[in-house]
Amino acid sequence: MSGDNPWRVPIVVMQIPETGLHREIEAGEAERAALAALGGLREIMSAKAAFDLTPESGGRVRVTGRVQARIGQICVVTLDPIESAIDEDVDLIFMPAEQIRELSETVDDDGEPDPGDPPEAIERGMIDIGRVAADALFLGVDPYPRKPDVVFEPVVEPDAPEEHPFAALQALKAPAKPSRSRKPKGD
Repeated sequence: MSGDNPWRVPIVVMQIPETGLHREIEAGEAERAALAALGGLREIMSAKAAFDLTPESGGRVRVTGRVQARIGQICVVTLDPIESAIDEDVDLIFMPAEQIRELSETVDDDGEPDPGDPPEAIERGMIDIGRVAADALFLGVDPYPRKPDVVFEPVVEPDAPEEHPFAALQALKAPAKPSRSRKPKGD
């Protein structure tokens, strides 16, 4: 997500103790409204996250946790407003940007090694856990939300006989003549 993310909660990496850091965050009303507009959602009623930030060797930081939200969308079948729950787990590695550049230079043309998700960059010595939460929230959004038990059934209109695909062939077909049976004469 780019710099236009409205949910910002920067954590200074140098201030994360060796034992780690636990943070619980919740988006305010203005942040939720801006996130809803950014994500094309009807509304976001609640959005919260709990993260553990754990320092690792080489200036890396592991961010684990969970993002939970309640969002309002429009059913793609009935066009009625619906609510959905989002519950996404997060497990990311952050590392200094220069290490990511070095890592990308060591990757082969065939993409090896690929240990999973690529690491995220620590930008200006900070990790924005608000952005992490917003990204996880958007990943959990169903792009085609439906009300429970609603099934899309296309409207089937019968073709007019003259619009039938074989109507032209029917016009070419010669009218059938009634068959006349011949009876032998004189028996």
